[in-house]
Amino acid sequence: MALSAADPVLNLPDWSEESRKMVSSDEWVPGGGLLLTEIETYPAESTAMQPPTSAEMTEERRADEIPEEFLDRYFAHRPETFLLDPQGLLDPTAMRDRLAFLNYHSADSQIDFHVYLFGPEQEIPGEVREEEISERFFGEGRHSLTLFYYLGAPQRSEIFLSPGLTDSVSDAERRRILQSSILASLERSDSISQLEAFCVQTSIRIYWIERAAGLVGEGPVASTIERKEVAPGAVPTRADALKKMFDAFWWEWGALFSVSTFGLLISLGSVWLARARAKYRLPEFEVAARLGGAHAAGVGAVIGFGSTTQSPSTQQSKVPEYFGGI
Repeated sequence: MALSAADPVLNLPDWSEESRKMVSSDEWVPGGGLLLTEIETYPAESTAMQPPTSAEMTEERRADEIPEEFLDRYFAHRPETFLLDPQGLLDPTAMRDRLAFLNYHSADSQIDFHVYLFGPEQEIPGEVREEEISERFFGEGRHSLTLFYYLGAPQRSEIFLSPGLTDSVSDAERRRILQSSILASLERSDSISQLEAFCVQTSIRIYWIERAAGLVGEGPVASTIERKEVAPGAVPTRADALKKMFDAFWWEWGALFSVSTFGLLISLGSVWLARARAKYRLPEFEVAARLGGAHAAGVGAVIGFGSTTQSPSTQQSKVPEYFGGI
């Protein structure tokens, strides 16, 4: 853009006295005003960067803990049922089925099976010592195995044995029982099926605990343990243990096995019936006339072999001489 002498000259702004004094000052920094404006737009102390207070940390920790109103129902006294779910994590149908299985187990075993049910992310308060639950509530009477199960997170589960079993079952064996049950539950997809698989596998492993403690089969039976009254000669045997394992298998897989077997039998029956009713039509071929007639003369040589041990000459049959030896 070209400028001419006729164009007006823009006048620069006049300096004020305060501006002159500020520029001549040693404390003045060129561009400092811009930085100051940028800094002053932010609060002096950012609350977002402040570390959480102790009250906030306590509130966050309590968010994962079991609600206080359920603590007494969990840990204040011995459970009245084998499945403890005061928070109502299971629907009524699943609750009834799992409780029926645990009741059946107790009627068929020398060791009771108690299940405490918690949420997947819940934490037990620090003032509650889980290992003391078995000592406080199951130290007398029947032996028991207590399971702390986190619905939807079976890998967090823990098992505890009553004091009468701790000498017979090592910590390594207890970990193996827990690991096998966790692996069985992780094969399932939904949380209810995981709980079912975990309980069935643990129930089967309890049989081996009974063997190790001498409660079934050969070995001494502790006289100080309170047990059900049984008729003479009705001491559980290996056959009873195998029956228990079969019953546990049938409880888990019986319905699927029955439906699959029934479907297979129906399929095989349908195939057999279709083959029995099948009809086959043989093709008819046009045969050329012989010497102008519809049929042949009806004579000729016929060779038949009735035995593989005799020569053909001894097996030939005589045919009438229709033409008189011509």
